[in-house]
Amino acid sequence: MKTTTYGALWMLVAGLFFACMGVLVKIGAHKFTSAELVFYRSLFGLLVIVLITRSTNKPLATRLWKLHLSRSLLGFAALVLFFYAIGKLPLATAVTLNYTSPVFLALLSVFYLRGAAKPILLLAIAIGFVGVALLLQPSFAGNDWPAALLGLLSGLLAGIVYLQVTQLGRLGEPEWRTVFYFTLVCTIGSGLWMLIHQFHALTAHDLLLLSAMGSSATIAQLAMTRAYRKGNTLVAGSLAYSTVVLASLFGILLWQETLSPTSWLGVALIITSGIISVRSQPLKKRLEDFDKTVQAPTL
Repeated sequence: MKTTTYGALWMLVAGLFFACMGVLVKIGAHKFTSAELVFYRSLFGLLVIVLITRSTNKPLATRLWKLHLSRSLLGFAALVLFFYAIGKLPLATAVTLNYTSPVFLALLSVFYLRGAAKPILLLAIAIGFVGVALLLQPSFAGNDWPAALLGLLSGLLAGIVYLQVTQLGRLGEPEWRTVFYFTLVCTIGSGLWMLIHQFHALTAHDLLLLSAMGSSATIAQLAMTRAYRKGNTLVAGSLAYSTVVLASLFGILLWQETLSPTSWLGVALIITSGIISVRSQPLKKRLEDFDKTVQAPTL
């Protein structure tokens, strides 16, 4: 399957909808626990995917169920660890630790793709992560190290997941099928998780909020999966930082959150990272080396 630089631009669509999801999560957090938000995010997303597949007669059966299961379980674990870190650490710290995933993706790609990654792309991702750190300006006390390590682990797991998403795409799996199995596993897992947390009764307003949250998350997942399926893996990973930029802009518009000069420097570095990653790939250059390595549905 051919890949293109422009295919990775689907990550910008994903960034927009992930940022929208973040806004809805922030609003919903005033009433619901993290367990409930994960469950409803997954449940409504699953319903959207089922509706799409049923209305278009898209088959959900797959011969790659082991790889789907691995991707889904690792993705769910990363999500659980991310929410745990949010509960124990300052939000800026937890998000920054989770956004180490593109850095881990780059390192894993160098190992797994046997040197297919360009040094300029690795530099772009490193610049992007510095930008994230400057934008969010994380900090944590000494007794928060266990939670910080788990938050960092969520970034590592997410990096592995992105490689598996790419592998599924190279093996011909459509994005809607990949997202279906992920949301299915997350719905079951978070539903069990929610049993040990407080449950809040739903109102009509809550249903509107939660369904919008799940729908935006699903659209973001579909766009992200397509970016990794049709685009360069590391370009897509670098453009994932767009979520941070867009979320910051939403914070300014909706909650009048102000950014310091250091934070704006972070935004500039993130944008620079995306531009470098896109322009570093000639239009005729493809990830042919990756296609040659993907021969079996295991990572």
